[in-house]
Amino acid sequence: MQQDKPLAGLRVVEHASGVAAAWAGRLFAAMGAEVIMAEPPALCPLRGEAPLFDDGGSALFAYVAADKRSVICDTGTPAGRGALSALLDTADIFIDDTPLAARAARGLDETAIAARHPDLVHLSVLPFGATGPKAGWTGQEINLIHSGGEGYLLPNGLSADMFPDRPPLRIAGHFAEMQGGATAALAALAALWSGEGQYVDASVQDANVAVGCFALQRYGDGSVEHRLTRSFRYGGVIECRDGHVELLMLEERQWQALVRLMDHPRWAMDEALDDPATRSARGDEINRNIRAWARHHAVDDLVSRAQELGVPMARYNTPEQILSGAHEMARGLFGAVTVPGTGEVLIQTAPFRFGDAPLDLCRAAPGPGADQALLPQIPAARRVTA
Repeated sequence: MQQDKPLAGLRVVEHASGVAAAWAGRLFAAMGAEVIMAEPPALCPLRGEAPLFDDGGSALFAYVAADKRSVICDTGTPAGRGALSALLDTADIFIDDTPLAARAARGLDETAIAARHPDLVHLSVLPFGATGPKAGWTGQEINLIHSGGEGYLLPNGLSADMFPDRPPLRIAGHFAEMQGGATAALAALAALWSGEGQYVDASVQDANVAVGCFALQRYGDGSVEHRLTRSFRYGGVIECRDGHVELLMLEERQWQALVRLMDHPRWAMDEALDDPATRSARGDEINRNIRAWARHHAVDDLVSRAQELGVPMARYNTPEQILSGAHEMARGLFGAVTVPGTGEVLIQTAPFRFGDAPLDLCRAAPGPGADQALLPQIPAARRVTA
């Protein structure tokens, strides 16, 4: 563990089966905390979660469990509950996403944890929080992206124009759960810095409602936004000769700069388009012309010229372009770790810095029970090896 990381010396125990809680733990690990995954004998379900490497190992788990440690702890038995309690005696933060109905029997409910560990920050991370009518509900990514309102609005823009009859979709990956995990980590840090133990109730749905405000912002004018109307009147995702860009048009000066970028085409010289309201009303027509023009140009050329002229335009990167991008490489955004059975893999180090140098990765995701010595009261015969 590097001592120059801001959370060096902090111990976090993570009892997680889902992405949200695991991502909260990953953010703590990135900042230097010692994060110990307390896994059940059947192991963390994320170890088998797609996408998978060729050898069957989980790429998702390799990402969210990097720089963590692993112990096997069966909270379904008195011995396992005692082992976890002993571990929590040494911890500053406890992350748990056990469903509410199962917590009391495992000694993981709010009251029991507070009684045994009064100085501990107990971070509960649940799909819909630990209070309210839906507190006992489970939820997967598709449920959470829709319960937060975002899924109803997808696909939109160019995708909606191309495929208007497609039903609502979810975002690829674990967007909603990671939003919940990041919010939970922030709340736990705030509780920690208050100087006393307390229970933090984090809801993944609440986190997504907070950041996905597009579903709510139109209520003020009496309208309900829909994926077929959720777009700027012109602009958005534009296809070019060798990829896509996003064009964001909000101000008059940006429209004038766009006209210059397109070399003052005849259709844009229509005096009626000097009126912003008319441009909004004729947005579909404008977009057809912009798209026809953009298909003849390369992304890098367009973006470079657009930024010189003050047109808000940026490349839509592919994953490969992000991994090899000059900006991303200069910031040290990705670090290499060796994943057993797979080899060297690039993993994002952290989405933040605390100085001139990027935060580094120290370890790949641990094997099951790789750090079982942290639970010395568990008999050696029950230890699980990688």
